[in-house]
Amino acid sequence: MARLWLLLSACAGFAGVALGAFAAHGLKGRLSAEYLAVFQTGAHYQLIHALALFGVALLARQAPGRLVDLAGGLFALGILLFSGSLYLLTLSGVGMLGMITPFGGLAFLAGWLCLGLAAWRLT
Repeated sequence: MARLWLLLSACAGFAGVALGAFAAHGLKGRLSAEYLAVFQTGAHYQLIHALALFGVALLARQAPGRLVDLAGGLFALGILLFSGSLYLLTLSGVGMLGMITPFGGLAFLAGWLCLGLAAWRLT
């Protein structure tokens, strides 16, 4: 599983940088300041959790376990739901997509909880 988490980390990091640059250069004149900030929030959280996935990949090599893999899955799900919904919301203008965002936030929180529990169980 370590390889999967490392690959997801690399993909999420690459996409986060690309989307952040796209927002700064390609969307600056096309979106309102508020929507631009929302898009940047999605990129910010994506990049943070790309690094979290990198940490999960390292931990999965040293101390593999169900909680470590669950943390990785929840971080990936959080990126998809949280950041993805913010990207779609700003690009489409469909406000109802904002209802998905909190589920991504809960996935992030659950991922950090699983990571903490995995650390607690280390001997």
